[in-house]
Amino acid sequence: MLRLSRQTIGYLSVLAGSFVLAMLAGWLGTPIDNNAYDWMFRFYRPQLQAPQSILLTIDEASLLEMGGRAHLRRALGQALDRIAAAPPKVVVLDIILADEGDPAENGELEAALRKISKLVLPCELIEDGQRWEDPLDRFRRWAQAVGHVHGDPGPGDGVSRILPLEKATERERRWALALEAFRLSRGAAAIVESPESLQVGDIRIPARRSDSRALRIRYLPPSPEGAFPLPRISFKQLRADPGLAARCRDKVVFVGETAQTELRDRLMTPYSHGLYMPGVEIHANVFETLAQGQFLVSAPELAVVAACLALAACGVMIFALRSGWQAYTLAVLLLAAAHLLPYALFTNHIVFPYFAPVSSAWLSVVGAAAFQFVAVRRQLRRAEAERARYQQAMHFVAHEMRTPLTAIQGSSELMGRYNLSEEKRRQIAELINTESKRLARMITTFLNVERLSAGEMELKQEVFQVQELVPACVERARPLAEHKQIRILVEPLPEAALTGDRELMEYALYNLLTNAVKYSPAETQVTVLASADGDRLRLSVRDQGIGMDRQEVRKIFQKFYRTRKAEASGEAGSGIGLSIVEQIVTHHGGRIEVASEPGKGSCFTVILPFSQSRQDLAKLAKEQTE
Repeated sequence: MLRLSRQTIGYLSVLAGSFVLAMLAGWLGTPIDNNAYDWMFRFYRPQLQAPQSILLTIDEASLLEMGGRAHLRRALGQALDRIAAAPPKVVVLDIILADEGDPAENGELEAALRKISKLVLPCELIEDGQRWEDPLDRFRRWAQAVGHVHGDPGPGDGVSRILPLEKATERERRWALALEAFRLSRGAAAIVESPESLQVGDIRIPARRSDSRALRIRYLPPSPEGAFPLPRISFKQLRADPGLAARCRDKVVFVGETAQTELRDRLMTPYSHGLYMPGVEIHANVFETLAQGQFLVSAPELAVVAACLALAACGVMIFALRSGWQAYTLAVLLLAAAHLLPYALFTNHIVFPYFAPVSSAWLSVVGAAAFQFVAVRRQLRRAEAERARYQQAMHFVAHEMRTPLTAIQGSSELMGRYNLSEEKRRQIAELINTESKRLARMITTFLNVERLSAGEMELKQEVFQVQELVPACVERARPLAEHKQIRILVEPLPEAALTGDRELMEYALYNLLTNAVKYSPAETQVTVLASADGDRLRLSVRDQGIGMDRQEVRKIFQKFYRTRKAEASGEAGSGIGLSIVEQIVTHHGGRIEVASEPGKGSCFTVILPFSQSRQDLAKLAKEQTE
């Protein structure tokens, strides 16, 4: 089974968190994506062909000259009559001819429409999209196509970036006005559909059915002098100079109103800079988008997700595999790549979201850098703790070894300096042997505890009786107690077995007993008692010593901590014994409880899981029999 390190899990958590937050940010950051799209639109201007369309407009001056909208159809008929002889390739009207109007003016307009060989008339959805409002039959019969005039302004900012190429009621569907004009200009009899695109002649239009055949409009950029990108003639200019009609030859002519008073039919575009574009000009730009063939295609959602995941993964891997200036240099390069990626794709006609990949890169870089900082700080603290632990261990070794070494040194000096009797030599030799063994056991115990703490050693799994462990430790501590005339009382012990390292447990219990004797007044009593508490053994050492307050009880298991009263009593001690006892008990799956009050003594209770299985008891019985 694959086991991951804590650091690996941390970096994976940063990766998952940054990716999820980036996806959420991308979903909420649509306004930022739109602003970035508009900036790229204005900044990048591809090489385009000359416009294939021209605008015939009713501006403010034309509207004033023809006497207002009341005589619109008469003026429209006169203008169409003048350009019909050019002749234009296609004429597209962006004026809804649905009301009855003046019969005389209707006749003049109908006569002019009859002269146009390829005519596209507009329609729009009314009654909340339930019905089409079409031009009058007398006008419609002269049109080769009828197209809808609906735009799709962006939510929140009203900028027209996309236009749906189809609109439909429950019964009838209509293509966009500009699409019908494009079809007629290419001489195509019909529009061939597929789920992902539309085909007009040899031009494939990337417009998916699932998106209502939405098309991103590639608006023609204005000239550096600020001139209109599309050629245009106003009704007033055409009336004053009929020769201007020649400019419409072989052009797709879009006819509509551009007067500022017609606010209903005006939208903002990426080039607007706060100004509105008339609907007829937007339709002409849609036609130019189709005619130029340089379509802007939205990146697939799966590709966006994959890119964000890749950026997040790179941001995390940078700090997982590198550190210092290398990591930060790579992080800067990654952030630059995330910012430039949408623009690079835009220059290749692919619209890629801006906020999601940038958020993914920033979140992963900041998150991974922060985690690396925390991890490095943790490693530094661990290294410092290890160094401190090593120094403490050396202090412990020096202090604990001093007593047996002093005894060995003094005994050897006596043997070499004085002419001792054989009996005395034998006693001193036994003392040296005993202290040497004690020193060897001490070193072994210390090393074992250190290895357990470092995870370099596993506990022995031997089974031993409590009734054997306690008396052995009491006998070792009794000489020290007799020196102070302290009595050690052992209460009846339960028949229970423990599983673990007997030598370490003897060291722990012996340490508790010697501490009880050391910090108790002379002619007092130390009591050892044990009891079964469910599946655990409670082994207590109670004394009648100086005791401790609550603040000291909380600190006694810290290495090298000595209580104030212990220091005042002048008793020797390294302050490390109880910390080792706690480590031994903890590694045996137990814990230590301390009850103490100043002047009333202390009670240290070791709580350990004990072994009472039949197999363990049988094993013990067999060993005792042997």
